[in-house]
Amino acid sequence: MKVKPLADRVLLKAEKAESKTASGIIIPDAAQEKTQTATVEAVGPGTEKDPITVKKGDRVMYDKYSGTQVKIDGEEYLICKMSDIIAVLEK
Repeated sequence: MKVKPLADRVLLKAEKAESKTASGIIIPDAAQEKTQTATVEAVGPGTEKDPITVKKGDRVMYDKYSGTQVKIDGEEYLICKMSDIIAVLEK
């Protein structure tokens, strides 16, 4: 299935956070960092007030509690507003 976000929305594929430390201690979900990273899968056209400044393939950082989680073809994604994206991660 192909999903095309509307307006200033962005479709993200979340990266899994490490749930275990190098020494083997398991970190519960509630104790993990609140900011998350993801890869941009699709972007909407934007609006005059909120233009889209990311593109497909960008790695971004977003707040843990933003957006709406959706399941597409068995994969978990997040649809959020452009304003929920905190930063673009560059190498």
